[in-house]
Amino acid sequence: MLIEFNVSNFLSIREQASLSMVAAKGLELANNNTFLTGIPAVPSLLRSAAIYGANAAGKSNFIKALQVMRQLVLQSSAKIQADEKLPITPFLLDEGSPLKPSEFEVTFINQGIRYQYGFSATPKRIIEEWLLAYPSGKAQRWIERRYDEQSQSYRWGGMGNLTGKKELWKATTRSNALFLSTAMQLNNQQLSPVFSWFDNTLHVAGFGRWHPGFSMKICEKDNTREQVIAFLKAADVDINDIELEKEKFDPQNLPDDIPEEIKRHLEKQYKDKPITQVKTVHTLETGRKILFDLDDESDGTQKIFALAGPWLDTLENGYILVIDELHDNLHPLMVKFLVGLFHNPETNPKNAQLIFTTHDTSILNQKVFRRDQIWFCEKDSQQVTTLYPLTDFSPRKGVENLEHGYLSGRYGALPYLASIKTAMAD
Repeated sequence: MLIEFNVSNFLSIREQASLSMVAAKGLELANNNTFLTGIPAVPSLLRSAAIYGANAAGKSNFIKALQVMRQLVLQSSAKIQADEKLPITPFLLDEGSPLKPSEFEVTFINQGIRYQYGFSATPKRIIEEWLLAYPSGKAQRWIERRYDEQSQSYRWGGMGNLTGKKELWKATTRSNALFLSTAMQLNNQQLSPVFSWFDNTLHVAGFGRWHPGFSMKICEKDNTREQVIAFLKAADVDINDIELEKEKFDPQNLPDDIPEEIKRHLEKQYKDKPITQVKTVHTLETGRKILFDLDDESDGTQKIFALAGPWLDTLENGYILVIDELHDNLHPLMVKFLVGLFHNPETNPKNAQLIFTTHDTSILNQKVFRRDQIWFCEKDSQQVTTLYPLTDFSPRKGVENLEHGYLSGRYGALPYLASIKTAMAD
């Protein structure tokens, strides 16, 4: 369960941007859109959050920040080399920010315990790292690490509640690696729930075109294939079945305009490996089956198939799914259907959470969302991104037309559209 994510000085985000999944006071849609956590300090959380804003306002950068944080937790010790730069890009459009570290912090619940983990870093090194755990309601500091510029070394704070070979883990942690990642590499069991939350529970979807690989994989088993087909039918996609065809990789089937160097690389990578092709089955009234390549289906159908696997997996296991531009190539009713699966306790019995950016305003209403589930992203004249909730504007419960209010500019976060004549004159 995600409680809150904070980031500052990363890409277009200069000041701290915070997204909270804590439900505000108010009982609207409480049975469907919120759930109790069992943690006294966190009474209830939201099942989803939608982020609106103009193109290039920084919505994707906020999601990239979460993706980079996850990447560093999982890979900084195991895959990043000692002299390799970290994938950190600070805000570059002023004099001071490029010299300061970027900061990331997430608060979450895993296995019934609340954790607050964060770090600050430059492309060269980790500057600070901290972890607070609340196994009995009171804060226990498990990690406290700070780089001292004057002594060119790390200072470690009180970590008495962390058991095990702490001195070994400290000595082994490189300047461009996280202590959490290093300790896990050396078989620390106490930190496993923290690491596994990033590894198994938090899923940040890839940017750009959706890849159907995961949906293809779960279609290899009959029971999960039937779930994918049921998902497609529920989404009103006219596909009766899915078939997978496997064949050996043949470089002769590659387009002629691909450079020879790339052809050789692909041949080396996929030689003797089966290539899986997805076939969509359409049944005629006579009962005859017609098979299409997935690539021959519409972009919307291809995306829904690609979404099916992650959607079903997230709902079944109670994961957190973070998606950029959910609306892309999807009808507004399809977006409403997908979000509704998270808001329905029957289809979301384990309280999975969905966080997404979108331009689809047809779902921006109080029948779909609570007021505390809507967020806006805006970039000012200095190209600085800010993230703020709809609740800042105190919209009237059950009365205010949120879509109209947004499109009329009441909440900001809209593109400034100059006339063509004015733009050309400039």
